[in-house]
Amino acid sequence: MRKNPRLEINLRKLQQNVATVFNLCAAKGVEVVGVTKGFAALPEIAQVMVDGGIKILGDSRLENILTLRDAGIKAKMMLLRIPMLHEVDLVVKLADCSLNSELVVIKGLSTSAIKQKKIHNIILMVDLGDLREGVLPEDVFSLVKEIRHLTGVRLKGLGVNFNCISGVDPTPEKLLQLVSLATKIERNLGVKLEILSGGNTSSLALVINDTLPEQINQLRIGEGILLGHTDIFTEIKGAFQDSITLFAEIIELKQKESTPSGSISRDSFGQIPKIKAKGVRTRAILAIGKQDIYPDNLVPLDQDITIVAASSDHLVVDVTESKTSFKVGDEIQFILTYPGILSAITSKYVKVYTD
Repeated sequence: MRKNPRLEINLRKLQQNVATVFNLCAAKGVEVVGVTKGFAALPEIAQVMVDGGIKILGDSRLENILTLRDAGIKAKMMLLRIPMLHEVDLVVKLADCSLNSELVVIKGLSTSAIKQKKIHNIILMVDLGDLREGVLPEDVFSLVKEIRHLTGVRLKGLGVNFNCISGVDPTPEKLLQLVSLATKIERNLGVKLEILSGGNTSSLALVINDTLPEQINQLRIGEGILLGHTDIFTEIKGAFQDSITLFAEIIELKQKESTPSGSISRDSFGQIPKIKAKGVRTRAILAIGKQDIYPDNLVPLDQDITIVAASSDHLVVDVTESKTSFKVGDEIQFILTYPGILSAITSKYVKVYTD
């Protein structure tokens, strides 16, 4: 018997999602970096990516890359988060390539690579407006001048990120800025840039709409594979959106007033609850809470169930309208957003099962 709360991961559906995304990108000459951080580098899912033709896996945490190495996953490894200065030795040891934006870190990687008798590949990130990692466009040329003299690293290309901090969308115009920078570097510095990494899942929309500049030849895709969409409103045709589902068990089932009794102040998370009066409702308490996943990242599979609220260990749902006659011990199933998968799969209290 499977324990609760739990995530169930359908490998067959993920296999279809990998094939769909891989083929869309391959048709445009775009290499897919399979991003593994969303599922904590679970080797079973990583292997589905590799079996589907993906040759590079990317993760933000060295612990996850080590997990993949120890599991014997046969793929190149890319570190997606800018390396911490103190971990450059481990970066060179575990990752074939890393994304970078700080010269002092790149110099550290070069020194470490020389000691380890390696050449470490780097992609220089450029900030085109989202204001997360990246060198400002006007500073890229001078930084490349410095990098090209470092013997322990090889500049493989330029990269960019969208939709992560400021919500800036990838557009053909934005990506053509990256292409222009690459052209200037190659022409004036004689540095060959093999990779132009054009962003993450949100950039898949440009592939689908055939508006991705042809010089962009790599995307870093995690959410698009796990959830089969380019954003929460746009599904990818031929992909599944429910490859990962969450099950939580009912521990209390009672009819109660929808409005609380007594003076109202802040809840256990410092928020002032906003409650609509609906009269007496049938409320189920589930054995999962904000310590595992925030309720905004859950959607009940039964559309007649609504989420009421959550504390650290309890999720309250309204099952009044559901056609199912629930009882204590029954399970309620949810699909998750990408942040929901991220949090639930890293909770030690949520069990994970693959089928």
